[in-house]
Amino acid sequence: MSLVLGIDPGTATTGYGFVRQHRDTSLEAIAYGVISTPAKTPAHERLVSIYEQLNELLHLHRPERCAVEKLFFSRNVTNAIAVGQARGVVMLALAQTGMEPAEYTPNEIKLAVSGYGSAGKRQVQEMVRMMLNLEKIPRPDDAADALAVAITHIHTNRY
Repeated sequence: MSLVLGIDPGTATTGYGFVRQHRDTSLEAIAYGVISTPAKTPAHERLVSIYEQLNELLHLHRPERCAVEKLFFSRNVTNAIAVGQARGVVMLALAQTGMEPAEYTPNEIKLAVSGYGSAGKRQVQEMVRMMLNLEKIPRPDDAADALAVAITHIHTNRY
């Protein structure tokens, strides 16, 4: 059995999802949600908050492996820089645990979860729900995306 942490980084919300793969290869969502930071908070305080909350989650669940969504090019440069900063804080927290974070692009995640690299968000979320045998699509969206990152890492490393 292996516990994998998937992360969808962001400044306002960083999604996280812990997925356990059992010996029979079935998958189980152990915990998921978002790390939120208030909009009016200065950027440096938001980054500290992401770092501290992620460290709490890492110490609570103790995953064996981890994966992070790669930043894709954005037309909004300011947003891309902010997400990049959050992603850097996430990578630091993960590296400090001794884990080497895997990285996947949005298209790699869509392909691994739905079988189609250009799948829509709703299609990927429904596949996450089915693969994890959940009653409802995980909310908020960032949490579902983080679970998809964890599933991608599990499927990618299976072969």
